[in-house]
Amino acid sequence: MNQPLKTPLLDKVRIPADLRKLPESELGQLADELRAELIDAVSITGGHLGAGLGVVELTVALHYVFDTPADRVIWDVGHQAYPHKILTGRRDRIRTLRSEGGLSGFTRRAESEYDPFGAAHSSTSISAGLGMAVARDLKGDKNNVIAVIGDGAMSAGMAYEAMNNAGALNARLIVILNDNDMSIAPPTGAMSAYLARLAVGKTYVGLRDFGKKLTSYLGKRADRAITRAVEHARGYVTGGTMFEELGFYHIGPIDGHNLEHLIPVLKNVRDNYGGPVLIHVVTQKGKGYGPAEAASDKYHGVNKFDVITGAQAKAPANAPSYTKVFADSLIHEAREDDKIVAITAAMPSGTGLDFFGEVFPSRTFDVGIAEQHAVTFAAGLAAEGLKPFATIYSTFLQRAYDQVVHDVAIQKLPVRFPIDRAGFVGADGPTHCGAFDTTYLASLPGFVVMAAADEAELRHMVRTAAAYDEGPIAFRYPRGNGVGVDMPERGSVLEIGKGRIIREGTKVALLSFGTRLQDCLLAAEELGALGLSATVADARFAKPLDEDLVRRLATEHEVLITVEENAIGGFAAQVLHLLSREGLLDSGLKIRPLILPDVFVEHAKPEKMYADAGLDSAGIVATVFQALGREVRSATA
Repeated sequence: MNQPLKTPLLDKVRIPADLRKLPESELGQLADELRAELIDAVSITGGHLGAGLGVVELTVALHYVFDTPADRVIWDVGHQAYPHKILTGRRDRIRTLRSEGGLSGFTRRAESEYDPFGAAHSSTSISAGLGMAVARDLKGDKNNVIAVIGDGAMSAGMAYEAMNNAGALNARLIVILNDNDMSIAPPTGAMSAYLARLAVGKTYVGLRDFGKKLTSYLGKRADRAITRAVEHARGYVTGGTMFEELGFYHIGPIDGHNLEHLIPVLKNVRDNYGGPVLIHVVTQKGKGYGPAEAASDKYHGVNKFDVITGAQAKAPANAPSYTKVFADSLIHEAREDDKIVAITAAMPSGTGLDFFGEVFPSRTFDVGIAEQHAVTFAAGLAAEGLKPFATIYSTFLQRAYDQVVHDVAIQKLPVRFPIDRAGFVGADGPTHCGAFDTTYLASLPGFVVMAAADEAELRHMVRTAAAYDEGPIAFRYPRGNGVGVDMPERGSVLEIGKGRIIREGTKVALLSFGTRLQDCLLAAEELGALGLSATVADARFAKPLDEDLVRRLATEHEVLITVEENAIGGFAAQVLHLLSREGLLDSGLKIRPLILPDVFVEHAKPEKMYADAGLDSAGIVATVFQALGREVRSATA
């Protein structure tokens, strides 16, 4: 006999208030429909699929049990927030994810009242949640605050700093540890779930509160004894953990895909707990989609893909990616020098160090999401004569700036900093844009700061960094593919602080720092066709600056345009400081710096972002004409 078709539920749920009208018996069906909708949407947009698939049931349970948005649910990182977006009034826009004018790939306050805190960098949710919980108490409000954090994000010290503070304050805060990889403590099925429910029930809570009241009569010695006895007894139920040492009540582990386990625990915590509590939920990345479950990275980040086969769309085969060029170059250097070691902060594939690790496993160190530790760990390696390459995205290196200053720069330790994702990063938007590293590194005494103009230059800079032992050195390069230049088998050691002239001209000088060099060359061709002879130079170094090159360009040309993929205060600031100091700005030179806009630029395709910023060839030509006080013309007009 055929089963009757079930009436679709997801179409009835526009916001969580609609979800809370459903009977619990229908939530499993809703979760299935939500998972299918997520898979279909991300197959069209690309993005972070695996993490979202792993929290479908948890997302449904949270919005069912808690009165969002009055109750605050904070998703750490935000990779897993797509199901949350679908259930919170954004389903009709979910297929605009990470595209220009569309939804952000992360939680964002400006996007929805259901996003109480913006995310993208990890390990911030507990700190933000504690701040919200304390603010709630000071205002006399009664709402709940729930921070959802993954086991990977728990490797960051910031998470423990927040938990320590929350425990000391005895704040009413719920932290959900989404254990989807490390399997800190695997669940033990129905019995484990039953014990978890028991541990948060009124009987146990009542016993704990009675113990507290009793100790007010018996004194501190009895207080310590009773506390030990209660916690020892509780250890038989849920197991003592380090989280309890930080002042949290630890519940679980429970099956994060079983709504019959999740919902009673969340309700009991909501109704019975007045202090900080941690619920340990075990989930599976990629849950419910075979290709994602089978993938080694559980489809963490994907291109557009075929839903049936799981096959992802491939980028056009042309030049290699900068990340791959870096990895290959570092492997080559490490074969020649056994002192070279590599460090990543939980981004082995993103930085290319997974390739390095396959060749040199004992010389590769993944320290987890712990950029501060990564930098000081590298400093310790350098202090003992090794040659550490601390390979960290530009936007993530910001998290370790004090360590860069105090532990590396002041001590003049030769730590090498390959800085991936410099400049715009397209769909990942402002939270991952590498806009500031030239500024914050070039301001440090004794720091060498380079930028690769193309993939061949990147290879040279890897070798230059390997050979440089006088102090810290950094080289930046963008996301994406190179420009297809001829590649040397091995890089050459560059002269520190020396740039190069690529094309000679007479009237206009275009001085590039980084991969805008190709657009400078295109602009020079356009200018030449319009009767404006242009010199193009590749600075290579923001610090130490090639002062002779800058002087020559400033004194031999009417117009000088500096071009870089960095915010205000970067390469152009170094050039302008030199020209101002030497009085060359008083000579009638028309100088214009082209930099990233002084705003947080929204996500779009990188080529559109550079065009809007005036950093493509058309923007460079327009800037030259503006400096000359002329109307922009076209060579084809």
